[in-house]
Amino acid sequence: MLHKRLIHGVLTSLLLFNSYAALAAQCTAKSGANTVPLLELYTSEGCSSCPPADKWLSNLTTDYSKFTPLAFHVDYWDYIGWKDEFSKAAYSDRQRKIAAFSGAGFVYTPQFVMNGRDFRRSDRSRFEQYVDLHQKTQAKAHLSLDATINDNGEMTLKAHANADKTIDYKNTDVFVALYQNQLVTKVKAGENVGRELKHDYVVREFFGAYQFNNQSEFAKSFKLNKVWNERDAGAVIFVQDASNGKIIQSLALPFCSS
Repeated sequence: MLHKRLIHGVLTSLLLFNSYAALAAQCTAKSGANTVPLLELYTSEGCSSCPPADKWLSNLTTDYSKFTPLAFHVDYWDYIGWKDEFSKAAYSDRQRKIAAFSGAGFVYTPQFVMNGRDFRRSDRSRFEQYVDLHQKTQAKAHLSLDATINDNGEMTLKAHANADKTIDYKNTDVFVALYQNQLVTKVKAGENVGRELKHDYVVREFFGAYQFNNQSEFAKSFKLNKVWNERDAGAVIFVQDASNGKIIQSLALPFCSS
């Protein structure tokens, strides 16, 4: 009897271990009934006024159910002596499109953009009021992200979105971003020479624009190499009105450790 109980106990422990391992290897996120605003920072390591903005973004208490942060490093400061390794021309192009929507006609750094509109940060309370205001808006798109770590260490990311009937799906774009936290750079030239810069929510890969199908649905899988399993990182999906640049809904998923 004791022998059978011992075997039963070992089998139960193994089943629990395997269940916990499966949970650790897979993580998901789904958007809720209300809108989650997207906060974008346009920044550069070649810009002397950018480090305070980077720090401000990092110091925000990140509750992904309230807002989604992303930092896009632009490339138009690279010419002054320091090339920002996180910068891409595509991120500069995105900022220029935002400027065109607003009619500003110019870009600058650092720039915060909240739900597709220029946002001049002043203090934490104003930011929180803005977030609370947007959260009272009923969601018009429903998003999900699912990240699974495969046996070979690579990751499969599944992104899904559904748009309400009130949305003109033909003029709506879907974007997926991969971001990374806790990045540190020792700058050796340019306006920030000699400084050690720290960054969070840095966009390392950016995919889109994708469109909804005629059922107002979007679904796509991404194969990520195992380096993403080793980073403090995550994924973001957001839906944007292509006619005016406004963000309809966003969702973030911090990657689970294997």
